[in-house]
Parts: sequence; structure tokens; C-alpha cells
Amino acid sequence: MTATVSELPLAGVELGGTKCICTLAYGPEAIVDQHSIATTTPDQTLPALRAVLDRWWKENRFAAIGINSFGPVQLHPDSPAYGHIAKTPKPGWSDADIVGSLTGAYPVPFGFDTDVNGAALAEMRWGCAQDIEDFAYITVGTGVGVGLIVNGKPTRGMLHCELGHLRTPRLPEDDAPSACPFHSDCVEGLASGPGIAAALQGYPIDSLNANAPVWDRVVRSITCLCHALATSTGPMRIAIGGGVFTRQPHLLPRVQTALIESLNGYLPLPTGTEYIVSPDLGDQAGPMGGIALALDALAG
Repeated sequence: MTATVSELPLAGVELGGTKCICTLAYGPEAIVDQHSIATTTPDQTLPALRAVLDRWWKENRFAAIGINSFGPVQLHPDSPAYGHIAKTPKPGWSDADIVGSLTGAYPVPFGFDTDVNGAALAEMRWGCAQDIEDFAYITVGTGVGVGLIVNGKPTRGMLHCELGHLRTPRLPEDDAPSACPFHSDCVEGLASGPGIAAALQGYPIDSLNANAPVWDRVVRSITCLCHALATSTGPMRIAIGGGVFTRQPHLLPRVQTALIESLNGYLPLPTGTEYIVSPDLGDQAGPMGGIALALDALAG
């Protein structure tokens, strides 16, 4: 990644499904201030985020703003809906104007992308994917998202990468419900936190041990996702973060082993390190995504 240095700090806003993180920083080793705000409704959450930015602007100024948001979001600048959240199952957030609400008052460059693309760019700048131009960051938590970087840039097309909704074959014995309202067999519906809860039908997730059968469902779905990534865009490394994998560290090596078995020697994975890794930035990958986007906007 191109090094960019700013005399002023950068403002980053990560909009997540359950909480938003506002960060004022120069980078992961130089965080000036950070605040967490609950994701409730646009009428409540966006003004609260704006109030934090207003205070930082009055007290410190900042050189640029980066916003990485849950989605789906419209990323094509020539669209009249640019910067808006598209149709989403999150109540009240469809068509919410994220960019207009959070950047209009500040005469500085801004960057906007998905939450997972931001996290991927942060890992490429400061974390586990430095000096790599083809990389995938998967988060498994409230949903399943993929930040997909090809030739150094986030993918674009009709919308953006939505591989969390890749439909995957279930295990033969898995007939438990999906948590996705659109698909009965997509990765998000089966492997996300709500997907696990749907399979458990009321049994508390925190009471599970590493041998619980529901983890087979998670490993199968995430392995199918990694197989699809390896055989399509061919990232040189895949990082998996998010609450599910953070709290269940046994899942990562299981996916690595299962992916090797799934590929069955057809593709040689890069050597010298594990192919499936944890993000080096940990739970700061998402918040630093906003800072990475701000730095890219400043450089552009």
C-alpha cells in the first residue's frame, strides 16, 4: 500500500450492524480518540455520529474522513443513490444517506466503502496482508461479509462483493433453520451468529463446547466460501475475524484443514505461512478501515 502521512489526524466511522465505532487516529499505533455508539435507527444513530465528528472538527480538525458501512451500499459515484444503504433486512436503514449525513459539513476529502472492504484495506496497510494485492477478509458475526481485494482494489460490479450470500451445500444431517430471510442455505444464514442461534433453537451459544455439532455446520459453510474464493479471485491470503471466530478459536484451524481437503490438491496454496489466518489488527480491523479509507482519500 502507498504510504500517506498526514499532519492532522484522520476521522474514521465504522457502521456495524449492532454498533458504530468513531475513531480519530493517525493509524493503529496512534489513536487519538475512539467512541462506540449503538446502531439503532438512522434518526438516532447518524446524528450521534455527526455530533462526535463535530466535536473533533472544532477541537482538532481532521485531514479526511473514511466511512466503512454495513450494507449493501451504493458505491458507484455516478448513481443518484451513491452513499446510501440499499435494500437491507435491518429495519429502517434501507435508503439511509450515510455519506450525505456524515461528510457534508467538513471541507475535506472522504472515502466510502463497505465495512469489510475497509477492514481488508486496513489489514493490507498495517496488518496480516501487507505487501499483498489479492486478499480476502471474512467477518463472521451478526452477519457474514467478505472484503475482497483484487489487484490492490476492492471489487466493483453491480454492487460490491456479497459473498456472505453464497449458497452452499448443507451437511446431509443439517436440516436446522437458516437465519437469512432470503436464502435457506447461504453462508450467512447458516454460519453467522443468528444462523448458529437458529440451529440451536434456544440453546445458549456460550454453553457450547468445541465438539458441539453446530460447529460442523459453521466449518462446512465457511470452508465452501473459502473454496469459492480460492478458485475464483485466488487471494494470496484469507483472514477470518468477527465475533464468532474470535470467541471460538478452534474454528480457524478446522477451516484451514477442511479447505485443503476440499481443494484436494487441485490448487497449491501459498507456502511459508498459514493460508487462513486471524486478522493482525483484531477487533481494530474494522475501525482502522475508516482510517485506511481516509488515507486513501487524502492520497487521491
